[in-house]
Amino acid sequence: MRKLASIQKILATEAIKDADAIEKATVLGWQLVIRKGEFKAGDLCVYIEIDSVLPDKPEFEFIRARSNRVKTVKLRGQISQGICFPLSILPADCSIEEGLDVTELLEITKYEPPIPANLAGDVEGMFPNFIPKTDETRVQVLQKVLDKFKDTHCYVTEKLDGSSVTFYVKDGKFGVCSRNLELKPNAENSMWKFAFENNLEEKMKGLNKNISLQGEIIGEGIQKNKYKLRGQDIYFFNAFDIDNYSYLSVSDLKNMMAVLNLKMVPVLDENYRLQNSLDDLIGKSKLKSLLNNDTIAEGIVIRPLEEINDGKVMKGRVSFKVINPDFLIKYDE
Repeated sequence: MRKLASIQKILATEAIKDADAIEKATVLGWQLVIRKGEFKAGDLCVYIEIDSVLPDKPEFEFIRARSNRVKTVKLRGQISQGICFPLSILPADCSIEEGLDVTELLEITKYEPPIPANLAGDVEGMFPNFIPKTDETRVQVLQKVLDKFKDTHCYVTEKLDGSSVTFYVKDGKFGVCSRNLELKPNAENSMWKFAFENNLEEKMKGLNKNISLQGEIIGEGIQKNKYKLRGQDIYFFNAFDIDNYSYLSVSDLKNMMAVLNLKMVPVLDENYRLQNSLDDLIGKSKLKSLLNNDTIAEGIVIRPLEEINDGKVMKGRVSFKVINPDFLIKYDE
């Protein structure tokens, strides 16, 4: 689970040009604006990440006008991602330990965009427990991963701004899932409609294995259709071997897309050596979409060419996203 709120160290503070009341702080790999003099380097704080929704409490009254949601903002030309609070915001009996997750303690939840009507449907059950969900970790909390896997041969894809969809075949059953739920067959649901129109059940069963495919559905009626598409389409980014509980390599994924006549998310670089620099990685995320050059890309996803599972610094699949801050500012995210 993502640590939306945790006890973290202020790594550095820095003046902001022409700003008397505020300054820049660095927490983990995040940069944010704080009140001048409120913290100094080495201090512990409660850091709350973007995408957090704060509860209706007096101490969070200042954010009520923004629907209690922590977003990326720009103040005096400085990108600010997250909020720092003094430790006094915690209950008196809370243990103070760097890295401690206090998300539940502070009743903070993750923002989830509303589900468009054309993606809603009758629920068959919760998301299957034999398939990992598709939420990628942001690079700003992964400095140890960058340290360990520097120069690893990776590929880079564009991260598309749509809605997650998963199709699977397991023991003869075909299923369709949104991010968190499995859905009953429904021709009015866009994900099921795609499956019907592309004969996906028959194609996937023809692979003769228990497999899931995960992608992003984009287009009309979804996330304001930033790519200006007509209709809707799905671009796939994962193929998962259910029996072996492992992802297919990018080469196997590309081959499967060709066999099934499906589209893969845009591949930006297949010969990328992982850089151990947050600034360079964020710079790499600042690009236009390959689907529409008039649209700012949401960002990038980076994965090794050959799948790596790490039980220490990543605690699972080595895979992460780098979100374009220009995209977040433009679309008020």
